[in-house]
Amino acid sequence: MYKMDMKKILLLLIISLTLIGGGWGYIDTTGNWVIEPQFDDAGNFSGKLAVVRIGYQYRYINKKGKIAINSKFDDAMPFSEGLAATEKDYKNGYIDKKGKWIIKPNFDYASDFSEGLASVKIIDKYRLIDKSGKWVNSMQFDYVGKFSEGMAIARKYDKYGYINKTGNWVIEPRFDDIGSFSEGLASAKIDGKYGYIDKTGNWVIEPHFFYAWDFSEGLARVKISEWKNGIFVYIDKTGKRAIRARFRDAGDFSEGLAKVMGPIWKRSKYGYIDKTGKWIIKPQFDRAWDFSEGVAKVKMGQQYGYFSKNGMWVCKPKFLEARDFSEGLAAVEILY
Repeated sequence: MYKMDMKKILLLLIISLTLIGGGWGYIDTTGNWVIEPQFDDAGNFSGKLAVVRIGYQYRYINKKGKIAINSKFDDAMPFSEGLAATEKDYKNGYIDKKGKWIIKPNFDYASDFSEGLASVKIIDKYRLIDKSGKWVNSMQFDYVGKFSEGMAIARKYDKYGYINKTGNWVIEPRFDDIGSFSEGLASAKIDGKYGYIDKTGNWVIEPHFFYAWDFSEGLARVKISEWKNGIFVYIDKTGKRAIRARFRDAGDFSEGLAKVMGPIWKRSKYGYIDKTGKWIIKPQFDRAWDFSEGVAKVKMGQQYGYFSKNGMWVCKPKFLEARDFSEGLAAVEILY
């Protein structure tokens, strides 16, 4: 009898939560509502428009929360360089901010535009297109990423290299894994270890790290141990340790600060350090994200909030889910 009652209670609780649901809206950097929670999902603003989900369909709204494009889509991406990749009837194409199809939906996958080009997929092969939808060349790849500093990651079989904006190989595919070029260098993996290469494919920092991330604001985080919780340090572009401390987890530098969890010898919280390794915001968060527009998303317990660079709460944790600030607004979810 007791077991049956508990099952009924749990079922009613699940039904209640489903009926109540969560609602997404947008707040500003003071924590005030700009667009009241009303959507089933919501993304970042890009080009003054944001993707939201209403039921099972995706729409674009403006910063007043009004529908900006009448068309409805099965899936939709943020605008990038004036165009947005959208899906209709299982095929992907590109629209402009009026909702007009600039490149008709003929692809199985379509990436964002970056540096004037996008990668699209037909069946299992990727090719490059320009903003008119024309093929850049006849080359086909097993994967193509976004362009950064004039080059894009591309894969041939199980090896990675880089192509230029004419769609030709500039660094032949010989790596097991690679990152995008950032500040003139890219992480690359060979024989189980990561290092950094320049745009000619030559090693600038020899591969001896267990993992390596992109350079950001002159520093890069690397993992120097196979320990499951990791040991992270920061290096400069010569490969030398830039910050003496070692951390259990670390993020990229953004707006002069980086989230870190440390020290490595005990369970800790997340805080933020500057490029000298000094704690600017003391460890106090269960999770933390990069700063964006002077504000960082953080998590305490099961709730999300926002913290400023001056060490003050913009909005104390109270959201079910939250996204980074973009163009002055952040999408957040509350229970209603």
